[in-house]
Amino acid sequence: MSDNSDSKVRRVLIVGGGTAGWMTAAALSHGLRGTGVRIELVESEAIGTVGVGESTVPHIRYFNQTLGIDEAGFIARTRATIKLGIEFRNWAREGDAYIHPFGAYGEPDGGPDFHHQWLRLGGPETMGPIDQWSLPIAMAKAERFAPPSDEPGALASTYSYAYQFDAALYARYLREFAEARGVARTEGRILDVALDPETGDASSVTLESGRRIEADLFVDCSGFRGLIIEQAMKTGYEDWSRWLPCDRAIAIPSASTDALPPYTRASATEAGWVWRIPLQHRVGNGHVYASAFMDDARAEGLLMTALEGEALAPPNRLRFLAGKRKLQWNRNCVAIGLASGFLEPLESTSIHLIQAAAGYLLDLFPTGDGDEAARDEFNRTMAMEYERVRDFLILHYHATERDDTPFWNHVRTMEIPDSLASKMALFRERGSVAGYEHGVFLEPSWVAVYLGQRIIPARHDLAALAVPEAHARERARALKDEIAALAMRLPLHRDRVGAPRATAGSAA
Repeated sequence: MSDNSDSKVRRVLIVGGGTAGWMTAAALSHGLRGTGVRIELVESEAIGTVGVGESTVPHIRYFNQTLGIDEAGFIARTRATIKLGIEFRNWAREGDAYIHPFGAYGEPDGGPDFHHQWLRLGGPETMGPIDQWSLPIAMAKAERFAPPSDEPGALASTYSYAYQFDAALYARYLREFAEARGVARTEGRILDVALDPETGDASSVTLESGRRIEADLFVDCSGFRGLIIEQAMKTGYEDWSRWLPCDRAIAIPSASTDALPPYTRASATEAGWVWRIPLQHRVGNGHVYASAFMDDARAEGLLMTALEGEALAPPNRLRFLAGKRKLQWNRNCVAIGLASGFLEPLESTSIHLIQAAAGYLLDLFPTGDGDEAARDEFNRTMAMEYERVRDFLILHYHATERDDTPFWNHVRTMEIPDSLASKMALFRERGSVAGYEHGVFLEPSWVAVYLGQRIIPARHDLAALAVPEAHARERARALKDEIAALAMRLPLHRDRVGAPRATAGSAA
Protein backbone atom coordinates (compact mmCIF):
# COMPACT_ATOMS: atom_id res chain seq x y z
CA MET A 1 0.00 0.00 0.00
CA SER A 2 1.51 3.32 -1.09
CA ASP A 3 2.01 6.13 1.41
CA ASN A 4 -0.16 8.49 -0.69
CA SER A 5 -2.91 5.99 -1.37
CA ASP A 6 -6.51 6.92 -0.51
CA SER A 7 -7.26 3.34 0.53
CA LYS A 8 -7.96 2.52 4.17
CA VAL A 9 -6.42 -0.18 6.36
CA ARG A 10 -9.03 -2.93 6.38
CA ARG A 11 -6.92 -6.07 6.69
CA VAL A 12 -4.41 -6.68 9.48
CA LEU A 13 -2.24 -9.79 9.49
CA ILE A 14 -0.45 -10.76 12.70
CA VAL A 15 2.48 -13.04 11.94
CA GLY A 16 3.15 -15.33 14.90
CA GLY A 17 1.21 -16.32 18.01
CA GLY A 18 2.55 -16.79 21.50
CA THR A 19 2.16 -14.06 24.11
CA ALA A 20 3.04 -11.22 21.71
CA GLY A 21 0.73 -12.35 18.92
CA TRP A 22 -2.30 -13.07 21.05
CA MET A 23 -1.91 -10.00 23.29
CA THR A 24 -1.83 -7.91 20.12
CA ALA A 25 -4.80 -9.77 18.63
CA ALA A 26 -6.80 -9.32 21.83
CA ALA A 27 -5.98 -5.61 22.05
CA LEU A 28 -6.76 -4.89 18.40
CA SER A 29 -9.96 -6.95 18.31
CA HIS A 30 -11.21 -5.10 21.38
CA GLY A 31 -10.04 -1.63 20.42
CA LEU A 32 -11.11 -1.81 16.75
CA ARG A 33 -14.50 -3.43 17.30
CA GLY A 34 -17.16 -1.96 15.05
CA THR A 35 -14.66 -0.46 12.59
CA GLY A 36 -14.83 -3.19 9.97
CA VAL A 37 -11.12 -3.97 10.24
CA ARG A 38 -10.48 -7.67 9.63
CA ILE A 39 -7.77 -9.24 11.81
CA GLU A 40 -6.09 -12.54 10.98
CA LEU A 41 -3.30 -14.31 12.85
CA VAL A 42 -1.11 -16.95 11.26
CA GLU A 43 1.00 -19.25 13.41
CA SER A 44 2.53 -22.70 13.20
CA GLU A 45 2.22 -25.26 15.96
CA ALA A 46 5.53 -26.66 14.68
CA ILE A 47 7.35 -23.48 15.68
CA GLY A 48 7.79 -23.34 19.45
CA THR A 49 7.50 -20.17 21.51
CA VAL A 50 10.13 -18.95 23.93
CA GLY A 51 7.67 -19.14 26.81
CA VAL A 52 9.91 -17.74 29.56
CA GLY A 53 7.95 -14.54 30.15
CA GLU A 54 6.05 -15.61 33.22
CA SER A 55 6.64 -12.57 35.43
CA THR A 56 5.07 -9.15 34.87
CA VAL A 57 4.85 -5.57 36.15
CA PRO A 58 1.65 -3.89 37.43
CA HIS A 59 0.71 -2.44 34.04
CA ILE A 60 -0.62 -5.89 33.06
CA ARG A 61 -3.59 -5.29 35.36
CA TYR A 62 -4.60 -2.26 33.29
CA PHE A 63 -4.35 -4.32 30.11
CA ASN A 64 -6.61 -7.04 31.51
CA GLN A 65 -9.05 -4.52 32.96
CA THR A 66 -9.27 -2.67 29.64
CA LEU A 67 -10.28 -5.92 27.96
CA GLY A 68 -12.84 -6.59 30.70
CA ILE A 69 -11.06 -9.72 31.92
CA ASP A 70 -12.25 -11.00 35.30
CA GLU A 71 -9.25 -11.24 37.63
CA ALA A 72 -10.37 -14.34 39.53
CA GLY A 73 -11.06 -16.23 36.31
CA PHE A 74 -7.77 -15.10 34.82
CA ILE A 75 -5.81 -16.24 37.90
CA ALA A 76 -7.48 -19.65 37.82
CA ARG A 77 -7.04 -20.17 34.07
CA THR A 78 -3.37 -19.13 33.94
CA ARG A 79 -2.40 -20.73 37.30
CA ALA A 80 -1.23 -17.28 38.34
CA THR A 81 0.22 -16.02 41.58
CA ILE A 82 0.50 -12.47 42.86
CA LYS A 83 3.71 -10.49 42.47
CA LEU A 84 4.53 -7.66 44.88
CA GLY A 85 8.08 -7.12 43.67
CA ILE A 86 11.42 -8.74 42.86
CA GLU A 87 14.00 -9.93 45.35
CA PHE A 88 17.63 -9.37 44.31
CA ARG A 89 20.32 -11.49 45.94
CA ASN A 90 24.10 -11.01 45.74
CA TRP A 91 24.02 -7.99 43.41
CA ALA A 92 25.95 -5.26 45.21
CA ARG A 93 27.88 -7.71 47.37
CA GLU A 94 27.67 -11.44 47.88
CA GLY A 95 25.28 -12.05 50.77
CA ASP A 96 23.22 -8.90 50.12
CA ALA A 97 19.49 -9.10 49.50
CA TYR A 98 16.80 -6.50 48.89
CA ILE A 99 13.34 -6.36 47.33
CA HIS A 100 12.32 -3.92 44.62
CA PRO A 101 8.68 -3.42 45.66
CA PHE A 102 5.74 -2.32 43.55
CA GLY A 103 5.01 0.54 45.90
CA ALA A 104 6.27 3.50 47.85
CA TYR A 105 8.29 3.66 51.04
CA GLY A 106 6.72 5.21 54.13
CA GLU A 107 3.26 6.75 54.05
CA PRO A 108 1.68 9.56 52.01
CA ASP A 109 2.13 12.57 54.31
CA GLY A 110 2.58 15.45 51.88
CA GLY A 111 6.28 15.84 52.64
CA PRO A 112 9.37 14.79 50.68
CA ASP A 113 9.66 11.12 49.76
CA PHE A 114 10.32 8.93 52.78
CA HIS A 115 13.89 8.03 51.80
CA HIS A 116 14.89 11.64 52.50
CA GLN A 117 13.60 11.38 56.07
CA TRP A 118 15.31 8.00 56.38
CA LEU A 119 18.58 9.60 55.25
CA ARG A 120 18.11 12.55 57.60
CA LEU A 121 17.69 10.13 60.53
CA GLY A 122 20.95 8.32 59.78
CA GLY A 123 20.26 6.06 56.81
CA PRO A 124 21.31 2.40 56.85
CA GLU A 125 23.84 2.74 59.64
CA THR A 126 21.35 4.12 62.16
CA MET A 127 17.94 3.14 60.79
CA GLY A 128 18.72 -0.19 59.14
CA PRO A 129 17.38 -1.25 55.72
CA ILE A 130 14.71 0.98 54.23
CA ASP A 131 12.79 -2.22 53.37
CA GLN A 132 11.27 -2.03 56.87
CA TRP A 133 9.15 0.95 55.75
CA SER A 134 7.58 -0.76 52.73
CA LEU A 135 4.22 -2.46 53.13
CA PRO A 136 4.53 -4.58 49.96
CA ILE A 137 7.94 -5.85 51.13
CA ALA A 138 6.50 -6.79 54.53
CA MET A 139 3.63 -8.58 52.77
CA ALA A 140 6.02 -10.36 50.39
CA LYS A 141 8.24 -11.63 53.20
CA ALA A 142 5.22 -12.85 55.17
CA GLU A 143 3.70 -14.46 52.02
CA ARG A 144 0.50 -12.48 52.51
CA PHE A 145 -1.65 -10.45 50.16
CA ALA A 146 -4.77 -8.32 49.88
CA PRO A 147 -5.60 -5.85 47.11
CA PRO A 148 -4.58 -2.26 47.86
CA SER A 149 -7.07 0.15 49.35
CA ASP A 150 -8.60 2.86 47.18
CA GLU A 151 -8.83 5.20 50.19
CA PRO A 152 -6.58 8.22 49.52
CA GLY A 153 -3.82 8.62 52.09
CA ALA A 154 -4.27 5.17 53.60
CA LEU A 155 -1.16 3.10 54.30
CA ALA A 156 -2.84 0.21 52.49
CA SER A 157 -3.01 2.35 49.32
CA THR A 158 0.76 2.67 48.96
CA TYR A 159 1.37 -0.32 46.69
CA SER A 160 0.34 -2.08 43.52
CA TYR A 161 0.84 -5.63 42.28
CA ALA A 162 1.37 -7.72 39.18
CA TYR A 163 1.13 -11.42 38.31
CA GLN A 164 3.33 -14.44 37.79
CA PHE A 165 1.63 -16.80 35.33
CA ASP A 166 2.06 -19.54 32.78
CA ALA A 167 2.69 -17.61 29.56
CA ALA A 168 1.41 -20.46 27.36
CA LEU A 169 -1.87 -20.58 29.29
CA TYR A 170 -2.18 -16.79 29.04
CA ALA A 171 -1.69 -16.92 25.27
CA ARG A 172 -4.37 -19.64 25.05
CA TYR A 173 -6.71 -17.55 27.20
CA LEU A 174 -6.22 -14.48 24.98
CA ARG A 175 -6.63 -16.59 21.85
CA GLU A 176 -10.13 -17.55 23.00
CA PHE A 177 -10.84 -13.90 23.80
CA ALA A 178 -9.64 -12.71 20.38
CA GLU A 179 -11.33 -15.44 18.36
CA ALA A 180 -14.61 -14.70 20.11
CA ARG A 181 -14.25 -11.13 18.80
CA GLY A 182 -13.70 -12.13 15.21
CA VAL A 183 -9.95 -12.75 14.90
CA ALA A 184 -9.34 -15.51 12.34
CA ARG A 185 -6.54 -17.92 13.17
CA THR A 186 -4.69 -19.70 10.36
CA GLU A 187 -2.36 -22.62 11.00
CA GLY A 188 0.68 -22.69 8.78
CA ARG A 189 4.34 -21.96 8.31
CA ILE A 190 5.27 -18.91 6.22
CA LEU A 191 7.66 -19.68 3.38
CA ASP A 192 7.81 -16.31 1.63
CA VAL A 193 7.15 -12.61 2.23
CA ALA A 194 6.36 -10.49 -0.83
CA LEU A 195 7.34 -6.81 -0.88
CA ASP A 196 5.93 -4.22 -3.28
CA PRO A 197 8.80 -3.46 -5.69
CA GLU A 198 7.90 0.27 -5.79
CA THR A 199 7.15 1.11 -2.16
CA GLY A 200 8.95 -1.66 -0.26
CA ASP A 201 5.76 -2.34 1.70
CA ALA A 202 4.84 -5.91 2.54
CA SER A 203 2.03 -7.06 0.26
CA SER A 204 1.49 -10.71 1.16
CA VAL A 205 2.86 -13.85 2.76
CA THR A 206 2.78 -17.33 1.27
CA LEU A 207 2.25 -20.37 3.46
CA GLU A 208 3.72 -23.84 3.12
CA SER A 209 0.28 -24.98 1.91
CA GLY A 210 0.53 -22.57 -1.02
CA ARG A 211 -2.08 -20.18 0.32
CA ARG A 212 -1.26 -16.50 -0.18
CA ILE A 213 -2.51 -14.00 2.41
CA GLU A 214 -2.65 -10.29 1.60
CA ALA A 215 -3.01 -7.47 4.12
CA ASP A 216 -2.77 -3.70 4.44
CA LEU A 217 -0.91 -3.78 7.78
CA PHE A 218 1.40 -6.52 9.01
CA VAL A 219 2.25 -7.02 12.68
CA ASP A 220 5.44 -9.04 13.06
CA CYS A 221 5.26 -11.21 16.19
CA SER A 222 7.54 -13.90 14.76
CA GLY A 223 10.06 -13.78 17.60
CA PHE A 224 13.80 -13.32 17.29
CA ARG A 225 13.62 -14.16 13.55
CA GLY A 226 11.82 -10.92 12.69
CA LEU A 227 10.38 -12.61 9.62
CA ILE A 228 9.05 -9.44 7.98
CA ILE A 229 10.67 -6.55 9.87
CA GLU A 230 14.21 -7.92 9.46
CA GLN A 231 14.43 -10.90 7.12
CA ALA A 232 12.30 -9.24 4.44
CA MET A 233 12.66 -5.49 5.13
CA LYS A 234 16.27 -5.47 6.44
CA THR A 235 15.38 -2.84 9.05
CA GLY A 236 18.57 -3.15 11.11
CA TYR A 237 19.28 -3.65 14.79
CA GLU A 238 20.79 -1.50 17.56
CA ASP A 239 23.24 -3.66 19.51
CA TRP A 240 23.34 -2.83 23.24
CA SER A 241 25.51 -5.76 24.31
CA ARG A 242 28.36 -3.39 25.29
CA TRP A 243 26.18 -2.42 28.27
CA LEU A 244 24.18 -5.63 28.67
CA PRO A 245 26.63 -8.45 27.87
CA CYS A 246 24.40 -11.37 28.87
CA ASP A 247 23.50 -13.22 25.66
CA ARG A 248 22.36 -16.70 26.74
CA ALA A 249 19.59 -18.16 28.85
CA ILE A 250 18.61 -21.63 30.00
CA ALA A 251 15.05 -22.14 31.27
CA ILE A 252 13.59 -25.12 33.11
CA PRO A 253 10.42 -25.70 35.17
CA SER A 254 10.54 -27.49 38.52
CA ALA A 255 8.05 -28.95 40.96
CA SER A 256 6.36 -26.64 43.46
CA THR A 257 7.49 -26.37 47.05
CA ASP A 258 5.47 -25.54 50.15
CA ALA A 259 6.55 -21.89 49.96
CA LEU A 260 4.53 -19.67 47.62
CA PRO A 261 6.11 -16.22 47.92
CA PRO A 262 4.32 -13.37 46.11
CA TYR A 263 7.48 -12.17 44.41
CA THR A 264 10.07 -13.14 41.81
CA ARG A 265 13.69 -13.82 42.80
CA ALA A 266 16.81 -12.87 40.83
CA SER A 267 20.03 -14.26 42.32
CA ALA A 268 23.33 -13.06 40.86
CA THR A 269 25.81 -15.74 39.80
CA GLU A 270 29.44 -15.44 38.75
CA ALA A 271 28.51 -14.23 35.24
CA GLY A 272 24.79 -13.52 35.25
CA TRP A 273 21.77 -14.36 37.38
CA VAL A 274 19.23 -17.09 38.12
CA TRP A 275 15.49 -16.42 38.26
CA ARG A 276 12.83 -18.18 40.33
CA ILE A 277 9.14 -17.56 39.58
CA PRO A 278 6.59 -19.47 41.70
CA LEU A 279 3.32 -20.36 39.96
CA GLN A 280 0.40 -22.30 41.40
CA HIS A 281 1.37 -25.57 39.71
CA ARG A 282 5.14 -25.31 39.23
CA VAL A 283 8.16 -23.03 39.54
CA GLY A 284 9.76 -21.29 36.58
CA ASN A 285 13.57 -21.20 36.74
CA GLY A 286 16.26 -19.92 34.45
CA HIS A 287 19.83 -18.72 34.18
CA VAL A 288 20.72 -15.61 32.17
CA TYR A 289 24.46 -15.34 31.57
CA ALA A 290 27.23 -13.91 29.40
CA SER A 291 28.84 -16.52 27.17
CA ALA A 292 32.06 -14.47 27.03
CA PHE A 293 32.48 -15.12 30.78
CA MET A 294 30.83 -18.52 31.35
CA ASP A 295 30.48 -21.66 29.25
CA ASP A 296 27.14 -23.41 28.73
CA ALA A 297 27.95 -26.45 30.84
CA ARG A 298 28.87 -24.31 33.85
CA ALA A 299 25.73 -22.21 33.41
CA GLU A 300 23.50 -25.26 33.30
CA GLY A 301 25.21 -26.77 36.32
CA LEU A 302 24.62 -23.64 38.39
CA LEU A 303 20.96 -23.58 37.35
CA MET A 304 20.37 -27.23 38.25
CA THR A 305 22.01 -26.66 41.63
CA ALA A 306 19.66 -23.74 42.28
CA LEU A 307 16.46 -25.77 41.69
CA GLU A 308 14.43 -26.23 44.86
CA GLY A 309 12.24 -28.99 43.40
CA GLU A 310 12.44 -31.81 40.86
CA ALA A 311 13.06 -30.71 37.25
CA LEU A 312 9.90 -31.24 35.16
CA ALA A 313 11.32 -30.88 31.64
CA PRO A 314 14.63 -30.76 29.78
CA PRO A 315 16.42 -27.38 29.71
CA ASN A 316 15.35 -24.90 27.03
CA ARG A 317 18.38 -23.01 25.69
CA LEU A 318 18.11 -19.54 24.20
CA ARG A 319 20.50 -17.14 22.48
CA PHE A 320 19.85 -13.42 22.16
CA LEU A 321 21.44 -10.04 21.59
CA ALA A 322 20.36 -7.14 23.81
CA GLY A 323 19.01 -4.26 21.75
CA LYS A 324 16.14 -3.23 19.51
CA ARG A 325 15.21 -2.75 15.86
CA LYS A 326 16.29 0.59 14.43
CA LEU A 327 12.64 1.07 13.46
CA GLN A 328 9.88 -0.89 15.14
CA TRP A 329 7.32 0.41 12.65
CA ASN A 330 8.86 0.24 9.18
CA ARG A 331 6.68 0.97 6.15
CA ASN A 332 3.49 -1.06 6.75
CA CYS A 333 5.00 -3.50 9.27
CA VAL A 334 4.94 -3.07 13.05
CA ALA A 335 7.20 -5.37 15.08
CA ILE A 336 5.96 -6.37 18.54
CA GLY A 337 7.57 -8.67 21.09
CA LEU A 338 10.89 -10.36 20.40
CA ALA A 339 10.72 -9.29 16.75
CA SER A 340 11.06 -5.68 17.92
CA GLY A 341 14.03 -6.23 20.24
CA PHE A 342 15.13 -7.98 23.40
CA LEU A 343 15.97 -6.82 26.89
CA GLU A 344 16.71 -9.56 29.37
CA PRO A 345 13.89 -10.37 31.84
CA LEU A 346 15.69 -8.97 34.91
CA GLU A 347 12.82 -6.59 35.69
CA SER A 348 10.06 -8.56 33.93
CA THR A 349 9.58 -6.01 31.15
CA SER A 350 9.07 -8.25 28.10
CA ILE A 351 5.29 -8.48 28.44
CA HIS A 352 5.05 -4.80 29.36
CA LEU A 353 6.82 -3.85 26.11
CA ILE A 354 4.34 -5.98 24.17
CA GLN A 355 1.47 -4.27 25.97
CA ALA A 356 2.93 -0.81 25.36
CA ALA A 357 3.44 -1.47 21.65
CA ALA A 358 -0.09 -2.82 21.19
CA GLY A 359 -1.48 0.21 23.02
CA TYR A 360 0.50 2.72 20.98
CA LEU A 361 -0.50 0.93 17.76
CA LEU A 362 -4.15 1.33 18.68
CA ASP A 363 -3.63 5.00 19.54
CA LEU A 364 -1.82 5.61 16.24
CA PHE A 365 -3.65 3.07 14.08
CA PRO A 366 -2.94 3.87 10.42
CA THR A 367 -5.62 5.15 8.11
CA GLY A 368 -3.69 4.39 4.94
CA ASP A 369 -3.46 8.10 4.13
CA GLY A 370 -0.30 9.91 5.22
CA ASP A 371 0.74 7.81 8.18
CA GLU A 372 4.33 9.09 8.36
CA ALA A 373 3.69 11.14 11.51
CA ALA A 374 2.04 8.18 13.24
CA ARG A 375 4.97 5.93 12.37
CA ASP A 376 7.46 8.51 13.60
CA GLU A 377 5.61 8.95 16.89
CA PHE A 378 5.34 5.19 17.43
CA ASN A 379 9.06 4.72 16.79
CA ARG A 380 9.98 7.68 19.02
CA THR A 381 7.80 6.48 21.89
CA MET A 382 8.87 2.84 21.72
CA ALA A 383 12.54 3.84 21.46
CA MET A 384 12.06 5.87 24.63
CA GLU A 385 10.39 2.89 26.38
CA TYR A 386 13.26 0.57 25.41
CA GLU A 387 15.99 3.05 26.35
CA ARG A 388 14.50 3.73 29.78
CA VAL A 389 14.21 0.02 30.52
CA ARG A 390 17.76 -0.47 29.18
CA ASP A 391 19.16 2.13 31.57
CA PHE A 392 17.31 0.64 34.53
CA LEU A 393 18.72 -2.81 33.75
CA ILE A 394 22.25 -1.49 33.32
CA LEU A 395 21.96 0.14 36.76
CA HIS A 396 21.63 -3.29 38.41
CA TYR A 397 24.91 -4.46 36.90
CA HIS A 398 26.93 -1.26 37.14
CA ALA A 399 25.92 -0.38 40.71
CA THR A 400 27.95 -3.17 42.25
CA GLU A 401 30.96 -3.43 44.50
CA ARG A 402 31.72 -6.95 43.31
CA ASP A 403 35.11 -7.56 41.73
CA ASP A 404 35.33 -11.28 42.54
CA THR A 405 34.85 -12.47 38.94
CA PRO A 406 35.87 -11.05 35.53
CA PHE A 407 32.20 -10.50 34.65
CA TRP A 408 31.39 -8.36 37.68
CA ASN A 409 34.62 -6.45 37.36
CA HIS A 410 33.71 -5.73 33.74
CA VAL A 411 30.19 -4.40 34.38
CA ARG A 412 31.35 -2.46 37.45
CA THR A 413 33.99 -0.55 35.47
CA MET A 414 32.37 -0.31 32.01
CA GLU A 415 31.30 2.99 30.46
CA ILE A 416 27.55 3.52 30.69
CA PRO A 417 25.13 5.63 28.64
CA ASP A 418 25.16 9.35 29.48
CA SER A 419 21.42 9.10 30.15
CA LEU A 420 22.12 6.73 33.06
CA ALA A 421 25.32 8.38 34.27
CA SER A 422 23.50 11.68 34.86
CA LYS A 423 20.70 9.93 36.78
CA MET A 424 23.18 8.14 39.04
CA ALA A 425 25.14 11.34 39.69
CA LEU A 426 21.98 13.21 40.68
CA PHE A 427 20.97 10.53 43.17
CA ARG A 428 24.45 10.20 44.64
CA GLU A 429 24.67 13.95 45.15
CA ARG A 430 21.26 14.78 46.61
CA GLY A 431 19.01 11.71 46.72
CA SER A 432 16.87 12.96 43.82
CA VAL A 433 15.50 10.69 41.12
CA ALA A 434 15.49 12.19 37.63
CA GLY A 435 11.84 12.55 36.74
CA TYR A 436 10.00 11.89 33.52
CA GLU A 437 6.35 11.86 32.63
CA HIS A 438 6.09 8.39 31.12
CA GLY A 439 7.98 5.17 31.71
CA VAL A 440 7.47 1.82 33.31
CA PHE A 441 9.78 2.47 36.30
CA LEU A 442 9.04 5.57 38.30
CA GLU A 443 10.74 7.12 41.34
CA PRO A 444 10.19 4.42 44.02
CA SER A 445 11.64 1.74 41.71
CA TRP A 446 14.84 3.70 41.14
CA VAL A 447 15.13 4.41 44.88
CA ALA A 448 14.76 0.69 45.64
CA VAL A 449 17.64 -0.32 43.36
CA TYR A 450 19.89 2.62 44.25
CA LEU A 451 19.62 1.98 47.98
CA GLY A 452 19.45 -1.80 47.63
CA GLN A 453 22.76 -1.71 45.77
CA ARG A 454 24.48 0.58 48.28
CA ILE A 455 24.29 3.89 46.45
CA ILE A 456 23.73 6.16 49.46
CA PRO A 457 23.20 9.87 48.69
CA ALA A 458 25.59 12.44 50.12
CA ARG A 459 22.70 14.55 51.40
CA HIS A 460 18.92 14.64 51.67
CA ASP A 461 16.19 17.08 50.70
CA LEU A 462 16.22 20.06 53.09
CA ALA A 463 12.42 19.83 53.31
CA ALA A 464 12.92 16.77 55.52
CA LEU A 465 14.09 19.15 58.27
CA ALA A 466 10.62 20.73 58.51
CA VAL A 467 9.64 17.97 60.94
CA PRO A 468 11.42 18.09 64.33
CA GLU A 469 13.92 15.25 64.56
CA ALA A 470 12.43 13.69 67.71
CA HIS A 471 8.98 13.63 66.14
CA ALA A 472 10.32 12.23 62.86
CA ARG A 473 12.19 9.48 64.67
CA GLU A 474 9.17 8.49 66.76
CA ARG A 475 6.90 8.48 63.71
CA ALA A 476 9.35 6.31 61.78
CA ARG A 477 9.47 3.81 64.64
CA ALA A 478 5.67 3.69 64.92
CA LEU A 479 5.25 3.40 61.16
CA LYS A 480 7.66 0.46 60.98
CA ASP A 481 5.62 -1.37 63.63
CA GLU A 482 2.35 -0.46 61.92
CA ILE A 483 3.54 -1.85 58.58
CA ALA A 484 4.71 -5.11 60.13
CA ALA A 485 1.44 -5.57 62.03
CA LEU A 486 -0.75 -4.72 59.03
CA ALA A 487 1.06 -7.21 56.82
CA MET A 488 0.51 -10.02 59.31
CA ARG A 489 -3.25 -9.33 59.47
CA LEU A 490 -3.69 -9.99 55.76
CA PRO A 491 -4.68 -13.37 54.23
CA LEU A 492 -2.03 -15.84 53.15
CA HIS A 493 -1.07 -15.43 49.52
CA ARG A 494 -1.63 -19.13 48.83
CA ASP A 495 -5.19 -18.93 50.13
CA ARG A 496 -5.89 -15.72 48.23
CA VAL A 497 -5.11 -17.30 44.84
CA GLY A 498 -6.58 -20.68 45.76
CA ALA A 499 -3.34 -22.59 45.23
CA PRO A 500 -3.19 -26.17 46.58
CA ARG A 501 -0.46 -27.27 48.94
CA ALA A 502 2.53 -28.74 47.12
CA THR A 503 3.22 -32.46 47.27
CA ALA A 504 6.58 -34.07 46.59
CA GLY A 505 7.26 -34.23 42.85
CA SER A 506 3.90 -32.70 41.94
CA ALA A 507 3.56 -31.26 38.45
CA ALA A 508 -0.15 -30.68 38.30
